[in-house]
Amino acid sequence: MKNIHAKLFNLLREKKPLALATIIETKGSTPQVVGASAIFFPEGLLAGTVGGGLLEADTKKKAVQAAKTRTSKIFEFYLEADISSEEGAICGGKARVFIDAFPEKHTDTYEKLHQSVLQRKPGMLATFINVHSDEKISVLRFWIDNKEIAQALPESPLSFFQDEVRNAFMERKPSLLRIKKKIFPHEIKESSLFLEPIFPLPQLVIAGAGHIGQAVAHLGSLLDFEVAVIDDRPEFANKERLPDTDYIIVDEIARAIKNFPVSSDTYIVIVTRGHRYDGEALRECIASDAAYIGMIGSTRKIKLMRKEFLEQGWASPQQFDRVYAPIGIDINSKTVEEIAVSITAQLVLIRSKIQDKRILQ
Repeated sequence: MKNIHAKLFNLLREKKPLALATIIETKGSTPQVVGASAIFFPEGLLAGTVGGGLLEADTKKKAVQAAKTRTSKIFEFYLEADISSEEGAICGGKARVFIDAFPEKHTDTYEKLHQSVLQRKPGMLATFINVHSDEKISVLRFWIDNKEIAQALPESPLSFFQDEVRNAFMERKPSLLRIKKKIFPHEIKESSLFLEPIFPLPQLVIAGAGHIGQAVAHLGSLLDFEVAVIDDRPEFANKERLPDTDYIIVDEIARAIKNFPVSSDTYIVIVTRGHRYDGEALRECIASDAAYIGMIGSTRKIKLMRKEFLEQGWASPQQFDRVYAPIGIDINSKTVEEIAVSITAQLVLIRSKIQDKRILQ
């Protein structure tokens, strides 16, 4: 589970002071996108990132202070230093960062979010940010599940903004809405609504915990996949070898693939220890709704396997032809690490195409 807000919920139960920093608006070129978040303790950064470099250093300084004083704030960071500067940022943009110094006020909201993430259900985290003065910012957070969004937010504080909520949800992009002054009390100088659509991470299922599977699991985790690794060898499929993996399944590979709840948001990578195991794993998922199925192997091996699958009636030509085999983007890879890069690059490419298609629908 990599969602920063779900992680925040677990940390809130430890009842330690912390601050959540989020980029709520950008202009020009910046090292991170709107919605990027990081959690800070008084001792420093705990999880997440707002982009590294000077922006993160400045955010850390302000967030650590906010966690100590329990005072929320908004600040703007300009990345427009001259290129000759040794320390200045040269991205040429501006980032507006909101630091929530009292997230435990909304533990109930984060618990609802946490439960939705566990159940792989999407929703929206909506945050009203009210600026009373330079020293006082009040925050209201709400979790809206996908059913409420579909029902036009009945009896919700966000019913007035149902179109904006729906648009942000459909586009899967965070957005900042500045609220017109006439609709909030006169003592509030500025009010904004920050909308963060939160969707379950796509699932990456790796059949095979050998060296390539291990490397793909590591990169897949870094690239925001929820990673599951399947192997029948406990000496390979364990947390020591696969520390970044969300789920480790030690079972007969074909059976585990068959029992896995594959959906249109599942990406399957078949990198077992041999032709036989690859074929058995492929047989169990080739007719599934998986977003992606890729299998390692030489061109000759794939050609022979295709012939066998068609002759045995295990797959139609259309089903086999949707399998990415040989797997990965051709980067003339030789080493295990290079092969893993070629595979995960293909995963990112396919994921981006699917997400773009969803936005346009």
